[in-house]
Amino acid sequence: MAKRKFEPGSFDLKVKRSLAGLGLFTYSPIKKGACIIEYKGKTLTKKEDEASNSLYLFLVSKTKTIDGAARSNTARYINHSCRPNCEIETWGQRVWVMAKRTIKAGEELGYDYDKEYFNEYIKPKGCKCIKCAPQLHKKV
Repeated sequence: MAKRKFEPGSFDLKVKRSLAGLGLFTYSPIKKGACIIEYKGKTLTKKEDEASNSLYLFLVSKTKTIDGAARSNTARYINHSCRPNCEIETWGQRVWVMAKRTIKAGEELGYDYDKEYFNEYIKPKGCKCIKCAPQLHKKV
């Protein structure tokens, strides 16, 4: 099996206010399939993961988890979306955010956080993504 190499493009990404708090937006177009950004953070052991209260955890193997809570991890600002324009790929115990479709300049980036996280943290407060709350996204 050939080794895959993920190389994020040089996209103009900015953190700014969104309906779900802070979000990550692109100010340059992104082609479908492009590697956008790496989700970075401290690598935790299984024991550290179980003791953690972080909401920014990505399981990358049976024994390792990435805690992306540090503000230097720009990918942490990507919000949940029930109609995502991004998807996650893990490779070699690293996490990459990929374009699921062509993304226009000015769009907020979003991926599906998964059912367990959604049900525990997002659903009780009400999902604010464009699919679940389109009325919130209408421009005035």
